[in-house]
Amino acid sequence: MSEFRPWWFEQALIKENPQPAAPLKQDLQADVCIVGGGYTGLWTAISLKMAKPELSVVIIEKDLCGSGASGRNGGCLLTLATKFLTLKRLFGEAEALRIVKASEDAVYQIAQFCRDHQIDAEVRVDGTLYTATNTAQLGSMDGVMNELARHRASTWVGLPEHEVKLMAGSDLHIAGAFSPVGGSVQPGLLVRGLARVARAMGVQIFEATPMERLIESARPVVVTTHGRISAGSVVLALNASMATMFPALSRSIAVVSSDMIITEPCPALLQRTGLNRGVAVCDSRIFVNYYRSTADGRLMLGKGGNTFAYGNRMLAAFDQPSAYQQSLTDTLKRFFPALQDVAIAASWNGPSDRSVTGIPFFGVLNRHPRIFYGFGYSGNGVGPTYLGGQILSSLVLDADNEWTRSPLVTGPRGFFPPEPIRWLGANMVRNAIRRKENAEDNGAQPWRLDCKLAGFAAAAGKSDKG
Repeated sequence: MSEFRPWWFEQALIKENPQPAAPLKQDLQADVCIVGGGYTGLWTAISLKMAKPELSVVIIEKDLCGSGASGRNGGCLLTLATKFLTLKRLFGEAEALRIVKASEDAVYQIAQFCRDHQIDAEVRVDGTLYTATNTAQLGSMDGVMNELARHRASTWVGLPEHEVKLMAGSDLHIAGAFSPVGGSVQPGLLVRGLARVARAMGVQIFEATPMERLIESARPVVVTTHGRISAGSVVLALNASMATMFPALSRSIAVVSSDMIITEPCPALLQRTGLNRGVAVCDSRIFVNYYRSTADGRLMLGKGGNTFAYGNRMLAAFDQPSAYQQSLTDTLKRFFPALQDVAIAASWNGPSDRSVTGIPFFGVLNRHPRIFYGFGYSGNGVGPTYLGGQILSSLVLDADNEWTRSPLVTGPRGFFPPEPIRWLGANMVRNAIRRKENAEDNGAQPWRLDCKLAGFAAAAGKSDKG
């Protein structure tokens, strides 16, 4: 188990004061075994128990539930609407519209679930703001907004510059589009709350219990250090670790860090800058700057695309304070000069599972009819993992519904090159993006080669460009 605890997760554990982790120490039989105690695994378990309370459902987690991406992300509650052009290209117009609507409904369903089950996850449905911070980013959202509007499915409106500056709390923003669907959560409190609810529903959860291997027999068996679980169905909800554990999926994602900082409380300053609500703000870079305030008056700022893992390994650097803290702090002070003297309380990072398309995917492992998986959230998992739980529970239950019929469940839609090409290429593209976007920030013309290389990472942005 990790000794390092990122900010959100550490605060959630302090508030909860949980009992020591209880690992599996026996052999079990179960209807369903879920490997991974983050958002995807927990939403799947909860969805299964809500549909069929009599099912025996077991979750194993190598550390504590939520210690991975679920407890250390930025807490921006976003939808898949900004990926409509990609969804339409991959799945067709009707399915793209359905997925967008489902991802928007998920925002309200998560908030309602927390109210119903008394999960104090600081859910604030105050909307999402996508902005331009230089002239090169102007119009980035127009293609998505126009297409959604054409189908009368857009919740987005363009705002005049002065309103963008007020809502974003920074004069660096020169244009923006706002949707009331979205906002922010305290991700550690959310995932620990889901674990509490799952237990109350009768889900058995064994923490400090990593899976050592999976026997893909007719009735699959999950092998751990001190016990085995024979299950009718297995759900693999391992996020970025899927690529290293299962060779068939090794090239389906690129594992890259997302790095974050959070300030000490400064509620009066945030009130003056207009950042006293829970709106999630993202700029229009490829590796976006994103930020949001917290309920106790802090400001969190993050940026993806910094550290790429060779062979998608889980690097030690992913479980430490961010190596990019100074760069993030400089960015925060550039956005918010009024916060110049506010101290940074903590920094952290974690591995993000970037798919080729920027869209999550689901499927069956090695054509085994009772082993299911889902990952590839690409830095946007807080909301879409709710859909992941619906999808995976539907697959387990052999349901005939819109999720089991969806092309989302046909596995990855593309693969990255093998190593070392992937790692070398990823770093080359990352550096080109940095040069390109630095030039654009300074009003200069980027090199043509950098623009061409940056095009290879178009799917990495939070929204489709065009």
